[in-house]
Amino acid sequence: MDDFVKAALEIVKAQASVRTMTEEEMVSMTRSLTASLKGINAGEAVAEEAAVCDPGKSIKEKSISCCVCGKSFKILTKKHLASHGLDADAYREKFGFKKNLPLVCKSLQRMRRKKMAEMKLWTKRKGAKPAAKAAKGSGKAAAK
Repeated sequence: MDDFVKAALEIVKAQASVRTMTEEEMVSMTRSLTASLKGINAGEAVAEEAAVCDPGKSIKEKSISCCVCGKSFKILTKKHLASHGLDADAYREKFGFKKNLPLVCKSLQRMRRKKMAEMKLWTKRKGAKPAAKAAKGSGKAAAK
């Protein structure tokens, strides 16, 4: 087996022992590492800004993978994106996501939508304003 492939497999094996990875992630990571190692050996400049993952497949049911470093999260926070020198808008633009796409996993997005629908804030606000005014008015009358 090629030395580059062996080295790439060792790196992927170490990564897989730290976090859960799908078979597809392992194969793509091995391929990209092998190509990078061959490029380094040949003296070619390796692009540092190359995406670690495919943006279309980075948002999964229970995780979202950062396309810069490859780590998996439930939500890509401002703090994590800032560690790469990006904000949410710049990240979306760089990797070709829609401008209003939330950077969270699908299950969390679904749970948030359900919670907001249960809370029905749009109906509570309409009903709360007249009651609050009535309470204020009766409090002033009682104080006089």
